[in-house]
Amino acid sequence: MGKEEKKEKESKEDNYDKRMPAVLPFAKPLASKKVNKKILKTVKRASKCKHVKRGVKEVVKALRKGDKGLVIIAGDIFPMDVISHLPVLCEDNEVPYIFIPSKQDLGSAGATKRPTSCVMIVPGGGLHKSKNASKSSESYKEGYDEIVKEAVKA
Repeated sequence: MGKEEKKEKESKEDNYDKRMPAVLPFAKPLASKKVNKKILKTVKRASKCKHVKRGVKEVVKALRKGDKGLVIIAGDIFPMDVISHLPVLCEDNEVPYIFIPSKQDLGSAGATKRPTSCVMIVPGGGLHKSKNASKSSESYKEGYDEIVKEAVKA
């Protein structure tokens, strides 16, 4: 493993701890380090299947329309007013939500180059009914179910 690869791997692992001081005071439930890793992996798989809504505007629109899924919110957003209404909106619509420390990680997992403040995984959303629809949603379904249990438990 080269020096650059090792440095990149370390920075990716340590990003959780680096972002903790910047996390908002109302960022609860906050994912643990292990759950954080699982969330990012699940978001990455879901975005490949096009089952992801990215950004505050899209997530709010989906929640108001009554879409069901899981909302993942970055805890290091400034100013906090940008996302402060999301937990209340999720609770009103009975949609589970969970915070993770890094908007940078959330953006890269959601297949965008920019940091993302929130993402909503909508299982079965965005795909037309086809033979591949069930196979593609199975790729992240297990991780999704575990995260939902974690979010509801907290």
